Amino acid sequence: MPNETPTTLSVIDSEALAKLQAWQGRSETLADDITVAPVRALSATLDRDDALPEAGTRLPELWHWLYFLPHHRQSEIGEDGHAKRGGFLPPVPLPRRMWAGGRLAWEPGNPLQVGDRIERTSTIASVTHKAGRTGELVFVLVRHEVRNERGLALTEEHDIVYRAAAQPGEAGPPPTPAPKDAAFSRDIVPDDVLLFRYSALTFNGHRIHYDRRYVTQVEGYPGLIVHGPLIATLLVDLLRRNVPGAQLARFEFRAVRPTFDITPFRVHGKPGADGKTFSLWGEDADGWLTMQATAVLA
Repeated sequence: MPNETPTTLSVIDSEALAKLQAWQGRSETLADDITVAPVRALSATLDRDDALPEAGTRLPELWHWLYFLPHHRQSEIGEDGHAKRGGFLPPVPLPRRMWAGGRLAWEPGNPLQVGDRIERTSTIASVTHKAGRTGELVFVLVRHEVRNERGLALTEEHDIVYRAAAQPGEAGPPPTPAPKDAAFSRDIVPDDVLLFRYSALTFNGHRIHYDRRYVTQVEGYPGLIVHGPLIATLLVDLLRRNVPGAQLARFEFRAVRPTFDITPFRVHGKPGADGKTFSLWGEDADGWLTMQATAVLA
């Protein structure tokens, strides 16, 4: 808001921001293969009783996050378990980093399938800065295009947010009550095993998801943080469980509030009036909204 005053001195002045914005337009292209083992492993992690995948099996939506994994050398890893700042992503000098949301669109008639050779081109679309009551924020928007042998299969916009360290006595933004009109729901117990398995499947070394000492003593959170992409995947999985044969044309999600492993949480959904658009959301044990999403069926 215009009248907000940062609680700490700014570490990102106009000169620093200009240096970060020099990353805009930077791109990289990676190749991978949609193999069977990660599909089987995520199916087990989500407690699904799926048929064994084989060549030609359609890859469920959001499961492409099992591929194009970061393979930084151990010497290139920073204190938080992520790769050290710089490289493809700009070197934002703020310690807390999270996947804040995204928007995805699948090309009709060209699903990703087990056995596909795939290529992803990623581009830094924008770097923006904001300062408010909770300190400084830097938003990095990354655009991805995923192709297989048949052409473009998926486009994705990925929102990354960097935050200043928590200050003693700092109050977070006011929570939003979760909707109470769900048509279908599922209870999730985010134990250490679930978080470890998803971290392992996505080769995600970010310590906030598995290192309780680090997340509580260094970053100041009350418990391990459930991965935003995992919650988004659970929302789409909820839709698949309740709408047989559901295939997505578009999906967008936004993290509203961190979800911690110290209590169970719930995922919910309901159809819209057109029968093709679904509202999906996460709710913590206190009834607060944690993630909002919209899915549109193909």
